Formats: sequence, structure tokens, C-alpha cells
Amino acid sequence: MTDEFHRIRRLPPYVFAEVNAAKAKARGAAEDVVDLGMGNPDSPTPPHIVAKLIEAVQDPRTHRYSASKGIPGLRKAHAAYYARRFGVKLDPETEVIATLGSKEGLANLAQAISSPGDTILVPNPSYPIHQFGFLIAGASVRSIPYTPDDEMLRAIDRAVRHSVPKPTAVIVNFPSNPTALVASIEFYRELVAFCRKHEIYILSDLAYAELYYGTTPPPSVLEVEGARDVAVEFTSMSKTYNMPGWRMGFAVGNPKLIAALTRVKSYLDYGAFTPIQVAATAALNGPQDCIAEMRALYKDRRDVLVKGLRQAGWEVPSPEASMFIWAPIPERFKHLGSVEFSKLLLARAKVAVAPGIGFGEHGDDHVRIALVENNHRIRQGLRGIRGFLQGDNAAPAMDEAVKEDAVRA
Repeated sequence: MTDEFHRIRRLPPYVFAEVNAAKAKARGAAEDVVDLGMGNPDSPTPPHIVAKLIEAVQDPRTHRYSASKGIPGLRKAHAAYYARRFGVKLDPETEVIATLGSKEGLANLAQAISSPGDTILVPNPSYPIHQFGFLIAGASVRSIPYTPDDEMLRAIDRAVRHSVPKPTAVIVNFPSNPTALVASIEFYRELVAFCRKHEIYILSDLAYAELYYGTTPPPSVLEVEGARDVAVEFTSMSKTYNMPGWRMGFAVGNPKLIAALTRVKSYLDYGAFTPIQVAATAALNGPQDCIAEMRALYKDRRDVLVKGLRQAGWEVPSPEASMFIWAPIPERFKHLGSVEFSKLLLARAKVAVAPGIGFGEHGDDHVRIALVENNHRIRQGLRGIRGFLQGDNAAPAMDEAVKEDAVRA
């Protein structure tokens, strides 16, 4: 027997493991860690959604197998959301499918459309499933710039001209995880025109559609005329309605891609538990003031954290969207790389963040900071960060921590 399975060999070591192990060790020693690492919403799901779940689960008919592509009412509700939010009319039967979160949908679409030798264009850095979903499926990945601008478009053009065969698909994710960048509708128009011309699919991850802090909501690529000829888009209820553990998402758009995903999923699952789908329908059709409240909560946290970090001497951008700050590592610590800096921040400031290299090698000079603690806890974390960055022993402590790691290794 082989020592390792083929598809597992294609996966690199899990780079978050070292930070997670250090975090677990600190907590095991009864240390109070402010965890801003994982993008895991801490607010409760709105009561009317929970009430609908309880109501539905009390009906024994809902305990049977569900529908893999989503119950009809849920698909109609999501089509209605696209109509009112983006002005996009979707056919619930052929252009909408419910998924077990956007992550599962992306991974299973990769299985559906990938063959050995295919090339997928993926921004670097980006959310890990964008790359590894296709690597697991057997395809190859080519990195492109992560900024929604002419540089990305030129890189896509070069990839088409210099790749044999030409790329199968390009992934876009705006608002972005981890970079928090937002794309304009003009960018999407150019992308759609190019991909239609060269017959390349667009896979858009729009999980953070409702987490924006300005007056202009992030657009959908499907707003562009003709986009459905080449594009499919993934959304999630995890952040929009504080439903991360419920695992409910959607894929919409190009009927051929939706049909491929539907067929693969029909072999793999029976869909989400029916009461969850019923509750998700109630969320989409019900009062939407909970979304505005969620947006205001994250905006307030963003403002507190950005202001506090800047006062501590750490210059970070203020994100226009998403629940993350994509923070460049301070210059004097940049040589450490994101994993060692994250471990140092945990050890000295008692604050956990996500190392940027976990999102691609081009993210190694950043860390991702998630807005997943309340303001009291954020301020506690800021005190630790300020004490570390402004303390006279910051540089010696850094050297000592690196030496300790070397000894343990």
C-alpha cells in the first residue's frame, strides 16, 4: 500500500495548524486569548428564524430525506432575493440550487467541471477552497493578481494567450476574503465580455454581499448583460443572517453549470435538513432589518479596531466591506513571515489572528483580523497589541520567541 493517497499528496500542510496549536496551548494554560482568527460570527441567529426552525422540526414529516437541490420554496425565495437586491431574474428550477454553504458548492462544482490537465485561474491570496477545491478535483491552478482592476484583467489575458489548453474558469471573490476589496460593476462588465469571447467560465464567490459599510452595495456579476452565458455565483446565509453553523448557501446563474452541480450533488447528499431549509426560506422572505443591524455591528467593531491599531502604531486599511481587516505586518516584524508573527502576537499580546500565507504565498506579508469579538473584547486585545508594539522589550521579545521556536523545532 502507498504511504499517502494521491489527492492528499496534492494538499500542502495546513498552515493554520501551528497557530491553532499555539492557541490551544495558551487556553490550556488558562490564558485569556482574544480570538480574531476565524471568521466565525459570534452573534445569535435572529429569533424569527430560530422560531421557524423550531416550528418546522416539530413536524415529523420534515424528518425524512430532503431535496438535494433545495426545496422549491427556498429556491423561489432566493430567486426573489436576487430580483430585489440585484435586479436579476432567475429561474428557480434551472438557475438556482441550494448548497451546504458556499464552500461545499464551490468544492462540488470543482468536482463536476474539472478534468486532469484543466487550468483554473485563482486570485492569490484568496479563500483556500478557491484553490484547493480544484486541486483536490485534479485540476491545476494558476495564480493571478487579487485586485479587481486592469492588472487582474491583463493577467487573465496573458493566461489565455500562453496556456495550452486555455483556462477552463476564473474565480473572483468580491468583497474578498481575506483582502476585503470590492469590485465595481465596470470591472465585471470587462470580465464578462472577455470570458464570453474566450469561452471561459466565471465562478463568483459573493458570500459577503451584505457586509458593506458605504452607501453603494457590492454588485453581482450577474447584473451584467450576458453574464449568465458564462457565470455562476455563490452566496451564503452564514454571515448575512448569522447562520454559520446552519450550513446554508446557494449557487445561481448559468444553467449548464447549475445542472452539473445538481447532478454531482444528487450522488453525494440529500440536501440540508428540511427544517433548516424552511427556516432559511423564512429568513429570505421575512423582515430584513436584522441585516442592517448586523452591518451596523460590524461597522462599529471595524471602526474601534482600526482606530485602536493605528493608535498603537500599526497602520492598517479600513475595509469597505467584509468582516476582515487585511493588515500588513509591521515593518520591523515583516522578516518573520505571517505564521511566526501570528504566533508572536499570540504569545505577547494574547491575540489570535490568521496568518496571511494560509490564503496563498502572496499573502505572507499580511495577517487577517476578523471582527468576531465584541467591542469590550476588541479593546482588551488592543491593549495587549499596544503593549507589545510600543513596549521597549518588543524587539528582544521577538528574538527570544524566534529562538524558542527554533529550539522546539
